[in-house]
Amino acid sequence: MVCLKDPLVQKICEFYEKISRLDSLKPSEDVNMLLTDLVFTCMPPYPIDCTKLCKKIQEIRSKLIRLCGKAEGLLEEHYSTILGSFDNPLEHLHIFPYFSNYLKLSLLEFNILSQHSKDVPSRVAFVGSGPLPLTSIVLASNHMTSTTFHNYDIDSSANSMASHLVESDPALSKRMIFHTTDIMNVTGSLKDYDVVFLAALVGMNKEEKVRILEHLNKHMAPEALLMLRSAHGARAFLYPVVEPCDLRGFEVLSVFHPADEVINSVIIARKSPFSMHSSIDQGFGPLMHCSKCAEIQVFNPLSQMNMIEELAVEEHHC
Repeated sequence: MVCLKDPLVQKICEFYEKISRLDSLKPSEDVNMLLTDLVFTCMPPYPIDCTKLCKKIQEIRSKLIRLCGKAEGLLEEHYSTILGSFDNPLEHLHIFPYFSNYLKLSLLEFNILSQHSKDVPSRVAFVGSGPLPLTSIVLASNHMTSTTFHNYDIDSSANSMASHLVESDPALSKRMIFHTTDIMNVTGSLKDYDVVFLAALVGMNKEEKVRILEHLNKHMAPEALLMLRSAHGARAFLYPVVEPCDLRGFEVLSVFHPADEVINSVIIARKSPFSMHSSIDQGFGPLMHCSKCAEIQVFNPLSQMNMIEELAVEEHHC
C-alpha cells in the first residue's frame, strides 16, 4: 500500500490540509499560490499507483479532487466575467493563465482524433463545457472550422457566460450551441454526434464516471468516437482517473500521458457496433474491447510536447 510514508504523498496531504482550511476557493493570491504549487508538485513523472493508496489517502485524494474542481470552476467564472467585459472577448483569451495549455491540449486531441477518423467530424458534443469553453472555442476556431459544437453543461449561468463569449463572432457562434441539462438526461440526441468529448471533471469519482460512460455507451451512435480526459501518476491527485477497463462497450484505441505542463491524459475509444446492453440481456456479459495491442501508430501529436505514449493498451482487471 502507498501511504503516508511516501514523501510525495506526505507533501500532497500537507497541501490538502492548507487548501481545505481556506475560507474561499475564489481566485486570490493565497488560492493561486497553493494550487499552483500543488500542480507543480504533481506534474513530474512519479511511480505511484493511486489504486494502491490506503483508504485514508484515497479519501484525501477524493476530497482534494473536489476542492481542485471547485477552484477550477471559480477560476473559469472569474476569467469568463473579465473576458465578457471586452467588446470582442475572443481577442483576449490569452489573459487566461492556462490558455497556452488549452492550445496544446486541443492540438493534441485534434491530432489524436485525426489518426482515428477519416473525415473531420460534422457534429461534436462536449460534455462539461463550463463558463469558459476553451476546448470547443480553440477546436472550432483553429482545427475543426466547419464542425458544429454542442456544448453541454448542467449550470445555466455557465452556459450564459460561455455563449456571451462567442456572440461577437457571428460565424463561430452559429457553430457553438449550448444545452443546459444533465448529460444523464440526454438520450436520443447523443446518436447525432460523430464524436463526444467528456471533460475531466464530469464524474468526480470512479462510480460517477463509470455511470456516465455506461450512459454514453447506451445512447451514442455505433462506431462513434469518445474522447475523454484522465490523469496519470501523481496527477491523479488533481483529476479522476479513467482506466481502459472502465470503458465497457468501447474499443480503446489509444492512451496518451503528457509529460509536460498539460496535466490531463487523453483517451480515445470507439463505441462497439454491437449494443453492450443487449449483450447483457442475452447473457453474454458486457462487451469491453480493450485489446492487448490497439495497433496505435507511433506519432508525435505535438512536436514540442514531451509525452509518455502507451503503444499497447493492456487489458486491465479492475
